[in-house]
Amino acid sequence: MLFSEHNFKRRKELGGSIEIICGSMFSGKTEELIRRLRRAQIAKLNVEIFKPKTDTRYDETSVVSHDLNSIHSTPVESANSILLLGANTEVVGIDEAQFFDDELPDVCNKLANRGIRVVIAGLDMDFQGRPFGPMPALMSIAELVTKVHAVCVQCGGPATYSYRTAASEAKILLGEKESYEPRCRMCYNSSSDI
Repeated sequence: MLFSEHNFKRRKELGGSIEIICGSMFSGKTEELIRRLRRAQIAKLNVEIFKPKTDTRYDETSVVSHDLNSIHSTPVESANSILLLGANTEVVGIDEAQFFDDELPDVCNKLANRGIRVVIAGLDMDFQGRPFGPMPALMSIAELVTKVHAVCVQCGGPATYSYRTAASEAKILLGEKESYEPRCRMCYNSSSDI
């Protein structure tokens, strides 16, 4: 009984929780998510990791950081799939939460109420500096919110914005350094149409 009933019972007795890791692009969100999930695996907890099926930038089935650290995940179409697939686990990890549907906060609450630790990473703002997808609702129900910062490529200060350099007005544009750069508020506003 490696994943023992005792461990699952112990986790349920402690109660579940929701942890958010948020920030701009290139701030280390996925790196921190992978770090927390690996620590849970070292503690011999049963861990399931999910990402949106649409995010295939680095790999179809793994969550991969910009530093190319990775952890196996299950790509899913919708938040409700996480509820079904993550039901019998102790820790659920979710990457790129901003790309999920509006059911994600409800799904995460249900998992946490079952005694599951839910660790979520995602952009808190889109390229226009507006709250992104279900992230604001997730942040409001979380026990722990960690905001990580990138380095502004213009001035070297702490960056909290994802400045889009590609010519596109689409709300969602999957991309990397060819399409986005991290900027602080001042540098973002000096180059933006706000």
